[in-house]
Amino acid sequence: MTWQKLLRHETILALLTVLALVVLASQSDKFFTLDNLLNQGRLMTEVGLIAVIMTFVIITGGIDLSVGSILGLVAVLLGVFWKNMGLPLPVAIGLGLMVGTLAGLINGLIITRFRVPPLIATLGTLALYRGIAEGISEARSVRGYPDWFFVLGQGQFWGVPVQLWILGVVTLVAAIILGTTVWGRGVYAVGHNETAARFSGLQADRIKLAIYAASGFAAALAAVIFVSRVSTTRSDMGTGIELDAITAVVLGGTSIFGGRGTIIGTILGLILIQALKNGLSLAGIKSDGTIVLIGAVLILTILLSNLFHRNGNR
Repeated sequence: MTWQKLLRHETILALLTVLALVVLASQSDKFFTLDNLLNQGRLMTEVGLIAVIMTFVIITGGIDLSVGSILGLVAVLLGVFWKNMGLPLPVAIGLGLMVGTLAGLINGLIITRFRVPPLIATLGTLALYRGIAEGISEARSVRGYPDWFFVLGQGQFWGVPVQLWILGVVTLVAAIILGTTVWGRGVYAVGHNETAARFSGLQADRIKLAIYAASGFAAALAAVIFVSRVSTTRSDMGTGIELDAITAVVLGGTSIFGGRGTIIGTILGLILIQALKNGLSLAGIKSDGTIVLIGAVLILTILLSNLFHRNGNR
């Protein structure tokens, strides 16, 4: 593990983030207002929860394209369990989290037991889980949740949105596990050279199973918060969120080939993307221009990181 190289990428990204914040703040006096910043925190929580665990997935050399579909499936089932089946809402939430975890575990089993490449496996389950969600919902939405449920997606604690506290706890736990534990070092080892990791005695398949199950759980948790924030359920919830999460992870310095990445890099990538979306919108720039700029920033950051990476190896 070459921590200096990782920090080098994070330093570049941090500088770009600060520069972007300064420029965007100069374009609109609404950008750095407390209300706007807190609202942006709410909007990025669902992507953030998925991106934090996606970091583990990509470090192992994998990918999970099904997280958006898992989010939509759990959102639909939450309404079905509560309204159609008459279960208490806390029980419905618990079952939804279990379904999401099971969906992630199924991804892991397909990848580890049947040796299907992660891209193909999760592309298939992306369609499968979305289709199940649409079949269950039949284009109907569920509303009328109790007021206490909206605390998760709309409430505040000490002036900070509740979902940001949840994201903070998940981020802290993930950073500790990945950066300081033996299991975390095993994640890097599997991504760097899975064959060597197996010969070293690491249970690579178990590590992958745990990570994909955690990815499903994160998507399910994001679904619960999403439903609480928008006050309804729809089968199309989470469409495209996997691309936002992967972009944040890759922008944060995690190698798509595995073996390299940090949680702090992912969070910096997430903040930069959300800042660009919000700041450019306040400046009156259309969404297609925002997409182009985010793509340019992603390419520029990766090019600079690779440049320093090569220089560090000389």
